[in-house]
Amino acid sequence: MANSTLWWLAAGGLVVLELLSGTFYLLMLALGLAAGALAAHAELVASWQWVTAATVGCGSVLAWRSLKKAQPASAPAQANHDVNMDVGETVNVNAWSPDGTCGVQYRGAHWDAALMPGEPTTAGTYTIAEVIGSRLMLRKSYKS
Repeated sequence: MANSTLWWLAAGGLVVLELLSGTFYLLMLALGLAAGALAAHAELVASWQWVTAATVGCGSVLAWRSLKKAQPASAPAQANHDVNMDVGETVNVNAWSPDGTCGVQYRGAHWDAALMPGEPTTAGTYTIAEVIGSRLMLRKSYKS
């Protein structure tokens, strides 16, 4: 069996493991093994095939890791619009009780609502900042 075939089989094996585990880093290592296979096709000696595989595999893992660290952290689930469709929607508040809570009509139902820290207790339009259980956490909306 040719050296390149072994490299391709190992790369395929890592792709299968990545599909089973969902670890994207295994895909980056499989990329390194594919580079080793290409080095074998180029008829480089075995030591250079290993160096190529290690350099490309480790380099892609480090590049992916730095790319992920450079991205801003996502909001927690209760405040993330991608997780909860209510975040970012607006509601009208007629009056606040002294403890900073109120009841609002939203999506055809009555919801308990509370203010986010530091927000004014004036009547008007508020934006849903978070949903904690069945309570809407509101922030004053300054949009017209």
